[in-house]
Amino acid sequence: MQLVVARIGRAHGIKGEVTVEVRTDEPELRLAPGTVLVTDPASAGPLTIESGRVHSGRLLLRFEGVHDRTGAEALRNTLLIAEVDPEETPEDPEEFYDHQLIDLDVVTVDGTEVGRIAEISHLPYHDLLIVRRADGSEVMVPFVSEIVPDIDLEEQKAVIDPPPGLLDEGETA
Repeated sequence: MQLVVARIGRAHGIKGEVTVEVRTDEPELRLAPGTVLVTDPASAGPLTIESGRVHSGRLLLRFEGVHDRTGAEALRNTLLIAEVDPEETPEDPEEFYDHQLIDLDVVTVDGTEVGRIAEISHLPYHDLLIVRRADGSEVMVPFVSEIVPDIDLEEQKAVIDPPPGLLDEGETA
């Protein structure tokens, strides 16, 4: 199974380094030197990580065969994708891979059915669960513990405690 682990940002310096927006909780494993990653668009890769370092709080990577700013800039906005065993789970029991969450039933803490998780949107500060309702509409649920207090993979459900107005625009406190 394939997981998006990062998105390449702008070039850094003149020797082929790029900034990356990390999309994995295990960057030391998924973005280590020697790792070969598939890319989206596919024409940009596969890419092999030559080196990595942290500079001013940002992860910088250099890829084999990319040794100048022009080559690095050509990779901008490319998604880096790792091949992962579908049975593998994150070490932290409070973390989940996207494929574990897709198609989970979503219910409120009082048991009201909301819909099913259709996709996960990765934003800079937190992720959003895109929940498709029975009528085909979608609701975006911030994937934070205050709003999503429980994920039960055995029961295949996500329990949410939505603040007023999250599920229905006309709803108020």
